[in-house]
Amino acid sequence: MIHGLLWLPLLLAFLLLPALGWIERRRQNLFRNWAKGAELAKLDSSCAAQLKKGRLSWSSFEAGNFQEKGSFEVTKLEVVELMALTSGEAPLTNESQGRCRLRLIGGGQEMDVPFSDAERARSWMDQLMANARCDL
Repeated sequence: MIHGLLWLPLLLAFLLLPALGWIERRRQNLFRNWAKGAELAKLDSSCAAQLKKGRLSWSSFEAGNFQEKGSFEVTKLEVVELMALTSGEAPLTNESQGRCRLRLIGGGQEMDVPFSDAERARSWMDQLMANARCDL
């Protein structure tokens, strides 16, 4: 009996891992459909974002689908800043890594897009500014 109780946590782990894998696969398939036709798209643990027809929109994965959290018109983009995620108004240095947010400013609006990786956020910052210049 004691041997059976020792194997029970292992059995639960083997049941839990496929369930988590199925949820992640479903999230990725939903993202592919959501981002179809986008010029630029990303999916990470912070949010999903896409740039389509000059409009940047981002969503979070909740209750089995993507719930839109905000959008921003790229043609009105004036400034993009890389900010720390939780430390208020502190800009991120070039050496910093990890979770961060892009602050988009323009057209009287100010929006924050979360990122789980600072390198990806830096490349998005460059691409957004390039698109903003091209669309003007």
